[in-house]
Amino acid sequence: MNLQARPTMPHFLLSSSTEYTPVPDGTAQTMFDIFRPAGEIKTELARYRLLSPSAAIRVSPLCLGAMSLGDQWTGFMGARTDFDQATKLLDTFYEAGGNFIDTANNYQNEQSEMIIGEWMEKRGIRDEIVLATKYSTLGLDRNEGKFEGIAANYCGNHKKNLRLTVESSLKKLRTDYIDLLYVHWWDYSTSIPELMQSLNDVVKSGKVLYLGISDTPAWIVSQANEYARQHGFVQFVVYQGLWNVGTRDLERDIIPMCRANGMGLAPWGTLGQGKFKSPEELQKQSSWRGGAPPSDKDIKVSKALQEVADEVGGGIRPANVALAWARQSFADCFPVIGGTNPEHLKSNIEALKIHLTTEQIGKLAQASDFDPGFPYIYFGTDPHYLPEGKPNSFLLNHAAHLEFTRLP
Repeated sequence: MNLQARPTMPHFLLSSSTEYTPVPDGTAQTMFDIFRPAGEIKTELARYRLLSPSAAIRVSPLCLGAMSLGDQWTGFMGARTDFDQATKLLDTFYEAGGNFIDTANNYQNEQSEMIIGEWMEKRGIRDEIVLATKYSTLGLDRNEGKFEGIAANYCGNHKKNLRLTVESSLKKLRTDYIDLLYVHWWDYSTSIPELMQSLNDVVKSGKVLYLGISDTPAWIVSQANEYARQHGFVQFVVYQGLWNVGTRDLERDIIPMCRANGMGLAPWGTLGQGKFKSPEELQKQSSWRGGAPPSDKDIKVSKALQEVADEVGGGIRPANVALAWARQSFADCFPVIGGTNPEHLKSNIEALKIHLTTEQIGKLAQASDFDPGFPYIYFGTDPHYLPEGKPNSFLLNHAAHLEFTRLP
């Protein structure tokens, strides 16, 4: 029997080459030489975390939002990002240790996915990236007669659009799998069984690894995950929606739902969509994106953010404080940050070092003046997530002085 020489190193430490290259004797003296600890981190962005209690994939603490990558939405986005500019932004993120990128089938009339796909291919880093994209929205460009066919089944949460979108996204992204696929929004027409069976099938096919859901009511997500549990299907492991220190609606039902279902949170709009600025900058700015002027609440929240930024020091900006607030307010939070300027991105990466005190978080909460609504306004919220674990329910406080174990 002709036996070939076998390598002495563990198979998973070998290169992707199919040929064995001998290592000089004495290179590895001990097991510790083989399994050396990872080198020093480049930035705080390289401190990877599990996506959620139900998804063990490792992601950077910030997710790069790719809605701005392209030149098709300049009227809406207010900025033009060609391939070279997009590459600089993507390179800045990657070189700092970032591996979590978020896009969608329709962003910039499909340019966003195309740019990311070409960038990953040229860099040869596809498998290093945790790539999230979405389906539900019509991805075909109907402007200027570019698509004049019947588009009825190119939109929605149903099985056919899922198949069409996934196949199209794989081609644009130049890959054979998607790490995280989101349901982009709820269409109020696809049944829970159809949705979860179809999504389970696409995961079983190997074309998608994990499932997420975005911009959808909590009761629908809970029902969908319960259906999946009962049938042994893959569940949603992360939720994406609008959440920041000034807009806290997710705290009513969606964040409690995430905790109950072991889901992570990837909020968009964490930086206030351009609203979180110093009082001086607010005075100079006549309107927000979309034309709405700053409200009294916007001004109040921005002032509180500036005060906390001054307390932290080091040239920290209000938007940096808003980012820290979100990350400290929910344990499994991975803010989706967009933009086109690499310097702004570096500033947000630097903000990962910020740690707010309980008093500073309280000051920001007071400025936002969040109304949780009924039944919470009458009967309180979960004391496990309140400062010092003290209940805010008059019925509990009427019985005794209680203190709950504080949970992250």
